[in-house]
Amino acid sequence: MAIIETEASLHEAHRDNHTHRDVNGGWLRPAVFGAMDGLVSNLALMTGVAGGAAGQQTVVLSGLAGLAAGAFSMAAGEYTSVASQRELVEAELDVERQELRKHPADEEAELAALYEARGVESGLAREVARQLSRDPEQALEIHAREELGIDPGDLPSPLVAAVSSFGAFALGALLPVLPFLLGADALWPAVLLALAGLFLCGAVVAKVTARSWWYSGLRQLALGGAAAGVTYALGSVFGTVIG
Repeated sequence: MAIIETEASLHEAHRDNHTHRDVNGGWLRPAVFGAMDGLVSNLALMTGVAGGAAGQQTVVLSGLAGLAAGAFSMAAGEYTSVASQRELVEAELDVERQELRKHPADEEAELAALYEARGVESGLAREVARQLSRDPEQALEIHAREELGIDPGDLPSPLVAAVSSFGAFALGALLPVLPFLLGADALWPAVLLALAGLFLCGAVVAKVTARSWWYSGLRQLALGGAAAGVTYALGSVFGTVIG
């Protein structure tokens, strides 16, 4: 009885600890990329304009314009990119579907050969391929995973990618503008808030990817700070030349 209970508890522990994060979802990459891009690009834009000795109104207007333009651009780019990728995958699935319909025996033999190449005994591989090939949709799914490396039921959504990218970019780009909208009359509160946001974004990403939170946060902080510093210097130079 004790042995049975021990085996059950070990099974439950394995089940509870052997879970994985969703690495195929269509929201994570555009959301993370959008937030980082919104923070860095809008902070750099505003510091560049401020470096050119522009007035506060111009700096705020440039930040709001950068937010709107960047968010729509990111959303359109993500939608087009993911939609094109999905259309390509669906076209390849149609090719595989036609092959399964026209040449079922050849496709079954191909599947058996794949299992044999992975070490399955020849007779067993043929039997597994035969049984799996009885359902055309199941056969299509298996061939897609084995030959194309994709899951037909888990294709990324262009709309999810676009909305995630738009919202994340807008949220990130809002941080450098927010102090001015709340009454700040200097650039440094916007810079501090944006850099804090970069560190926080890096730390949050680390929680998803299991990286060190402080390393990821400091890395984003350093990259964003460098971009802001360079554009401020460029703005100062160009402002002097143009002026």
